[in-house]
Formats: sequence, structure tokens, C-alpha cells
Amino acid sequence: MINGEMTITRPLRWGMVGGGRTGQVGYKHRSGALRDGTYRLVCGAFDLDEARGRDFGVNLGVAAERCYADVQALIQGEAGRADGVEVVSVATPNFTHYEITKALLQAGIHVICEKPLFFSVTECEEIAALARDKGLIVGVTYGFTGHPLVHQMAAMVKKGLLGDIRLVDMAYTHGFNAGDDTGAGEAVKWRTNPRTAGPTFVLGDIGTHLYYLSEVVLPQLKVERLLCDRKAFIPTRAPLEDHATVLMHYDNGARGRLWVSSVDAGNMGSQRYRFVGTKASVSWSDAHPDQLHYEVQGEPGRVLHHGMPYLEEESLAADRMGALHTEGLGDSWANIYLWIAQAIDARQRGDEAFLASHHYPDIQAGLEGVRWLENCVRSADAGAAWVDFR
Repeated sequence: MINGEMTITRPLRWGMVGGGRTGQVGYKHRSGALRDGTYRLVCGAFDLDEARGRDFGVNLGVAAERCYADVQALIQGEAGRADGVEVVSVATPNFTHYEITKALLQAGIHVICEKPLFFSVTECEEIAALARDKGLIVGVTYGFTGHPLVHQMAAMVKKGLLGDIRLVDMAYTHGFNAGDDTGAGEAVKWRTNPRTAGPTFVLGDIGTHLYYLSEVVLPQLKVERLLCDRKAFIPTRAPLEDHATVLMHYDNGARGRLWVSSVDAGNMGSQRYRFVGTKASVSWSDAHPDQLHYEVQGEPGRVLHHGMPYLEEESLAADRMGALHTEGLGDSWANIYLWIAQAIDARQRGDEAFLASHHYPDIQAGLEGVRWLENCVRSADAGAAWVDFR
């Protein structure tokens, strides 16, 4: 169980690009990073408006002179300091991720980046090579993949409790974009603009969460072919989609279905997963994150609760609150940030043996998410045709 004790040598000196007062995602990063004392916020380029960003940073406890106008100013300002920043989180729109991440890595700074990581596999491979050459860590923030019951499902699959996997069924839908974009805020505008969002809207914005979580639970399964049907129900969002369905064929013969939508009117938003094997199935949703439904063929269904001693060791190791209390998104983010901090600490100490067995959402996870998006777009643009996964 995670209890807040230090698990790394010392707190990492941490900064942010983006994540300012007017955005929604910044607090998620800060609530995750600052939970266990493994990071200390020392600097940031929090806002496109330099004065507003400085005011915000000072209110977070950052020294005014370390609240910078942009990432280049941050790199230059921190370079000469004995207490300069070591790792920076990138919480900016998609189209900025590549250049910001590249600049930080070139300056010798570890990176934690929002998803989807970049626009193309080619960009991901370039940055992966750069990080490798520099000996630096790149982590990706896939929110709910730090939840203990996600790792319970992964452990059950690994130990054969479900049997051979046959079916993978996933959905992440909400209705917050069911109307048109008249009067829409900046967060909607950049997400529905191909120049700033990239080649997808909901596939990249929420579909990659589903895909990566399925990789955590089913690391042994690989997609061989997929078919993607996508549509913009609000025409002004075209060619990007606000709704998509993806069918997948896996290398073991399993079949997968994934549904993402931001026009699911009335739905307040939830991720839903069901993994079905030859012996049993498990189902989990972030709407009821403390409960995992486990159904063995021919037996009564069971509801497993987080934090209980009957769970697998992998699940209990990721638990924070204990069985009587709710574990949610903030706890999951804290786990992700903790695991990335442990990876950075190990890299700084040269502990490659630890890194070889340590799980966290790394740059390869981000790359595979972008690879999946590229294949989805290729299929959809071919008229919802089956394509070989490549």
C-alpha cells in the first residue's frame, strides 16, 4: 500500500509548461505530482500571457523570477542554476507537444507529457531516440491507468484466471459536445481544429486512454487489423470526428470493440471496460471505480472491492486509501507521477536493473497510442476499411 513515505533519493525539482489558471488539466498534474513529496514545484511557464502566468505561479508558491514567458525562457533561466529544474510536465495543446518536448530533452531535462504524445509515429520515434541518447525519461499521463483495480485486472489476466482472452469491449463517451460550437471555449476550439489537435478529435482525446489501459491489462495481445468508422455529427468539426467506433482483430484470434463519443447526449462521462476469456470475465468503470465485477462461467457473479486482502499483490501495491474509502482519478494520477519519479530517480542513479522491470507509462506507450491513431485514421479515410496494423 502506498502511504506517502519517500521511495526516491530526494524530491525532484519540477516545472510545468502550461497548466495555468484558465486550463482544466493543470491541477490534475499538480495534485498527482505533489501528493507524495516526490516532486517540488520550482518553476513554470504557466500561461501564454506572461503576467497572468507569473501571478498564477506566485500564488502556487513559485518565485516570481522563476515564472517564465515560455519554454525557451524557462530553459535559459534554469540552465545556470545549481538548483535548476530536473523534470518538466507539458500540459499544453497537442500541436505544441513535439517542439516543447524536444527542446526540454535537448536541454537535459526529463519530460512528462500529455497525450496524445505527438502527431505522428515518426515524431515519436525521433523523440524516443533523443531521450535514449540523452539518458532521459519521458512519461505520458494516461489518467486512470494508475488505479489499483486496473492492475488487479492485469494480474488476473497474467495468472490465467480469465483463461484465454476472447473479447475486449471498451467505451469512453460523454455528451459535453452534443451541441454545436457556438460560443465554445478555447479548449473545444483547439481540440476540433486539425492544425492544433492533429488528425483526430475524440480518438486522440479520449480513445487513447482506452487503448493504453487495454495494453496495461493485456500486454500479451497485439492488434493485427482494425476497422475505424468515424463521423463529425457537428459538421463544423469535420474532418475531425466527435464520434467513432473501432473494431480490432488481435494476434491470438480475440476480437475487440472500442466506442468513443463526445455527442452521447446526457452521459456525464465514463470509461467502461470488459475483458472476456474462456473461463471468466472482468468489468470495470470509472463511474464506480472501487468495484470490479468478476464473473466465472457457471458461478454467481462477484463484486471485488479495492483495498481488500483477497486482491492480488499488484493491486494492493497501488492502493492508497484502503477499502473503506474511495480511490479516484486523483489517486491514479498520483500513482502515475510516483512511478515516473521512481524511473527518473533510477535513471539518475544508473539503476538499469530497476528500470528493466519497472512499470510506468513511458514514451513507448505514447508511441503505440499514436501508432493506433494513425491506423484508425488510415482506415476511416479509406471508407471504414479493414487495414493491417502497422
